[in-house]
Amino acid sequence: MSVPLFNLAPNLSVSRLCLGTMTFGEQNSLPQSFHLLDQALDSGINFFDSAEMYPVPQRQETQGRSEECLGRWITDRKIPRDRIVLATKVTGPSGRMTWIRGGPNCLNSRNISEAIDNSLLRLQTDYIDLYQIHWPDRYVPMFGELEYDPTRQFSSIGVEEQLHALGRAVAAGKIRYVGLSNETPYGVMKFLHASERVASYPKIVSVQNSYNLLCRTFDLGISLLAYSPLAMGILSGKYFSPDGGPLDSRLNLFKGRYAEGESRYNLCNSTIKAAIMGYLTIAEKYGVHPIALAIGFVLRHPLVASAVFGATKPWQLQEVVNTCNTKLCPELILEINHIHARFPNPCP
Repeated sequence: MSVPLFNLAPNLSVSRLCLGTMTFGEQNSLPQSFHLLDQALDSGINFFDSAEMYPVPQRQETQGRSEECLGRWITDRKIPRDRIVLATKVTGPSGRMTWIRGGPNCLNSRNISEAIDNSLLRLQTDYIDLYQIHWPDRYVPMFGELEYDPTRQFSSIGVEEQLHALGRAVAAGKIRYVGLSNETPYGVMKFLHASERVASYPKIVSVQNSYNLLCRTFDLGISLLAYSPLAMGILSGKYFSPDGGPLDSRLNLFKGRYAEGESRYNLCNSTIKAAIMGYLTIAEKYGVHPIALAIGFVLRHPLVASAVFGATKPWQLQEVVNTCNTKLCPELILEINHIHARFPNPCP
């Protein structure tokens, strides 16, 4: 089964499934990463997503390994560069990851330029196809936060300086296109308006936000790279088995060490659990695998360009690939919407 393509931008066609590499260098060794990348490419996936802070959970000892694994694979396997689409991200302001450019404390021109150059070195490539701002350079409730806290505001770098730095990288041939991630409608609007005013500023072509059955808050007129289509694996149903799911699955393996994931996908939350059980019941009723239900729902959105998923084992990757052409009938979608009306967006 070959994965279909989506025209994300001029001369940039991406597979509708994108393999995320955030497990490479932590849960997956270099040989295991190579095997997954080989399998993905053979399946028709040409789109690979990374970030300078990966793998997760983020640690000083492992930072950058995901990009390094991806770069080593391209070089060692002699993959023609124009056969694949590479996406990576610059880390936004963080008071915890002090090993990345001293914080990083902002996304000014120096930080963006330094991050691009370091990613190019780790990826062993001359250019990055899609370069994304991992999260905004301003306070925004993210990763399970439900309310805006005005006391957490901080002085931020304007979008003009960020776009200026990214535009210089485009002009230098270091990156081809620019995207955002974990961004709000307000933020996307600000970037788009700025790029319309100044010809040298690159236009934003995509936003990579969470989108799945448990988080349907996407409402932007721009192509979406939907990350966490399986809600960190909980929509597969594996965590509801009598044994609580595999011990090496992310929410079990890193229990208490992965705040961003655990806060958003809290399995002790009765509303989240009730919503998941509702979707699993629908999958069983219609004879659809839960993974096919989750991926099929995401890919049916007209603005979704690609679903960014992770896999640590070959059979997991194959299960996702098998779902890429799943069509959900209107009756099934109606039942999905009934569950959503009862439990709207429990994992924002």
